[in-house]
Amino acid sequence: MISIVQSENNRWWQLWIVSAAAFLSVIDIFIVNVALPSIQAGLHSTEADLQLVIAAYLIGYAAFLITGGRLGDYLGKKRVFVAGMISFTVMSCCCGLAQTAGQLNSFRFLQGVCAAFMVPQSIAYIHLLFPEHEERIKALGIYGSIAGTASVIGQLLGGLIPDVHFLMDGWRWIFLINLPIGILATWFAVKFLHETPLVSQSRFDVSGVLLLTATLIFLIYPLIRGRELGWPLWAVCMLLAALVMLVLFIRDQRHKGLRNQEPLIDLRLFGFRDFNIGLLAVLFYFMVQDSYFLINAVLLQNGLGFSSSLTGLLFAAQGIGYVVAAVSSIRLVKLYGRKVLMAGVLLMAVTLFLHIKFFQGDVIASSKIYLLLFVYGMGCGSVLPSLLTLSIRSIPPAFAGAASGTYTTFQQTAVALGIGVSGGVFFRLLEGEHSVTAYIHAYHWATWLNIVFLVVTAVLLYFLPKK
Repeated sequence: MISIVQSENNRWWQLWIVSAAAFLSVIDIFIVNVALPSIQAGLHSTEADLQLVIAAYLIGYAAFLITGGRLGDYLGKKRVFVAGMISFTVMSCCCGLAQTAGQLNSFRFLQGVCAAFMVPQSIAYIHLLFPEHEERIKALGIYGSIAGTASVIGQLLGGLIPDVHFLMDGWRWIFLINLPIGILATWFAVKFLHETPLVSQSRFDVSGVLLLTATLIFLIYPLIRGRELGWPLWAVCMLLAALVMLVLFIRDQRHKGLRNQEPLIDLRLFGFRDFNIGLLAVLFYFMVQDSYFLINAVLLQNGLGFSSSLTGLLFAAQGIGYVVAAVSSIRLVKLYGRKVLMAGVLLMAVTLFLHIKFFQGDVIASSKIYLLLFVYGMGCGSVLPSLLTLSIRSIPPAFAGAASGTYTTFQQTAVALGIGVSGGVFFRLLEGEHSVTAYIHAYHWATWLNIVFLVVTAVLLYFLPKK
């Protein structure tokens, strides 16, 4: 493996610079979750528009993630990192200045594409800057901690900022605050990051990217918009077309693999049983991950009348629970393997059942509610940091990079799918009603669906290697 020879202080300084990519990409997911009702009110958008604010970002991220990594090999990681950071910052400003829901969701898609070019370079830099195993583990731990901290800060700011109206609607600032961070990160990257050697033999699977992007859009968009419009013919046709394009994508990838043309996704990975089980576990787990925030944010603010700030504080308690559990779960997984993840998933399912019991019409933000969300976060923190590790543990080292890229692509797709499915159930049952009873009824059914997804996840985890 190529490494970059650096002084001790310099490489740790570069770690903090590239970690800005993780911070911005994660915070922009979580900061939006809490602010969704404020965005809906500010743009007079529909419920489907609300779902697309999250899903559009994830589709762009998922479709271009693997290509983003290869572009860094071909053009140089510093060049792509800086271009990605600048573009991400510009798209963030465009999101903040959007005048319609259509504009916002278009910019969110492009913001996700920019993140897909920015984030892979940061991870690659860690492997180049820290070739020694122990130091690399430490560096990845710092990188992961920054991402975890971003999730907590994002949930807190996503609640607080929309309540602050300065020059414009408060929700716009959740995007515009990326401007100073992006400018600083870009300046430090230009000044201190060292360019990496080029890998001229890297190839781009253009047709693969186009087919995957089209498949995701044709799958997710009608699931979200079709429900709102009563399933018109075009929505059904798009779903059928998504199935056809998925088949074409698989055939395209298999054909390129046989001809050694570097396909976007190496289909040989699906010959490994544990990897397939891991991907199914990822599918069901991540369908819950962000749909949880969507339906809870809408219930608490639009249904139960909580302020944006109070909702942000509640979600911050969940984020703190995640960080606390994530720190200890990595060590526990080394001792107890999949049991830790199964326990975390079941803890999430139990606490979701308690959500149903506690979130009634007379709920107040008591210490019990904060504790409930904290414990739910601990369940998440017990699963997420080690799910990738268990899923690709039996993969030969030669396939590790491809497996990681495929896993992350599948992860982001699953989150977007969950927004469409669980979020779709919630809004379908709401049917435009705005009474507390209607919100609670819709919330209960959507949460029961998420509980089922978590139970399926626990069963799948049981079939992964014990340690």
